[in-house]
Amino acid sequence: MSQPAPKKPHTGAFVFAGVIIALFFIGLMGLLYYGVQQSDRAGRDALPSPLIGKPAPAFDLPLLHEPGKRFTLAELRGQPFVMNVWGSWCPECRVEHPVISKFALTKRVRFIGYNLKDPREDALRWLEQYGNPYLMVIADESGRTAIDWGIYGAPETFLVDAKGIVRWKHVGAITDEIIAEELIPALEKAEADKR
Repeated sequence: MSQPAPKKPHTGAFVFAGVIIALFFIGLMGLLYYGVQQSDRAGRDALPSPLIGKPAPAFDLPLLHEPGKRFTLAELRGQPFVMNVWGSWCPECRVEHPVISKFALTKRVRFIGYNLKDPREDALRWLEQYGNPYLMVIADESGRTAIDWGIYGAPETFLVDAKGIVRWKHVGAITDEIIAEELIPALEKAEADKR
């Protein structure tokens, strides 16, 4: 008795499945290529600050080294300043600290430290260990004032001009390149606009 001949698979279905798989693979490769192209874009992790070009939010905070004395934003008016947000709990703050310290020594602009969510003893110990490049350090132990500034972590750095307008913000550790390519040009523009 003869056996029935095996059915031939439909080659059209295989071709269609192959085309679908090839298109999926090409699309996936295109998406990966786009991701790689975007990965070296400056500021890719940073959300644009809604404060840029607007008055800096007022604050009234204690000084880290003199907790009985309070300091306000109004006292900084008249000259630009850089406000660097840091905490002893922040590993990236340790990475950027030598860079901040070196630039602060140039006295090109006033550096204000903004200590965020840190017990006073920890913050003082950290500055003693790594050095204090700041003209003064304000302490926001609760983190409430940070909300007004749109601060969601550390390190973050702001440039505020002589009129109290936020001109620049950087999220993450500051490098020599960021100072040269972003901060100094923003500072020069703020100074030129003042004249």
